[in-house]
Amino acid sequence: MNSQLRSGFSLPAPGTHRLLIKNMVCPQCIRVVTEDLTALGLQVHRVVLGEADVTTADGQAPDLEPVRTSLQAAGFALLEDPRAQLVEQIKTLLVTLIHYPEPGPRLLTYSDYLVQHLGRDYHYLSHLFSSEEGLTIEKFIIRQKVERAKELIGYGELTIAQVAGQLGYSSPAHLSRQFGQVTGLTPSEFQRL
Repeated sequence: MNSQLRSGFSLPAPGTHRLLIKNMVCPQCIRVVTEDLTALGLQVHRVVLGEADVTTADGQAPDLEPVRTSLQAAGFALLEDPRAQLVEQIKTLLVTLIHYPEPGPRLLTYSDYLVQHLGRDYHYLSHLFSSEEGLTIEKFIIRQKVERAKELIGYGELTIAQVAGQLGYSSPAHLSRQFGQVTGLTPSEFQRL
């Protein structure tokens, strides 16, 4: 499943057209987008979180109006503005890294990870993200980590300390502070709910 989720933002294969899609956050999103694009008569070569590579029968660029309409009906949005595309790539990389991590320790900081995968200066990425989203990359990361912590706590299989460790927190207290700032509850209070 991870290989299907991780895009790496490679170049599209020759002859294919890359569509960048907002609001793809899970494996089910990949299935829905694949089905919708196929129903429009497009040949789907690759779909990962945030993007799809397609071709048409005549080799021309796909007509974007029906694509846009179909994606919107399913709760997605076709991204055409380069700045919005880059912001969505940042979000997709971070969601994938936090919610669907590769096994083993993470060797890069979030900023280094983004720079490596996007080939852009982190200061530029940070400024663009803040101006487009109205919050910093760091706050977005915290929100995503808290959402993942809520999932893990909800499963009831891990202790709060194990959840903190899995999400890269230095201690359960650090997780508790950020969890409380975002939710208004401690992880233990959330677990009791």
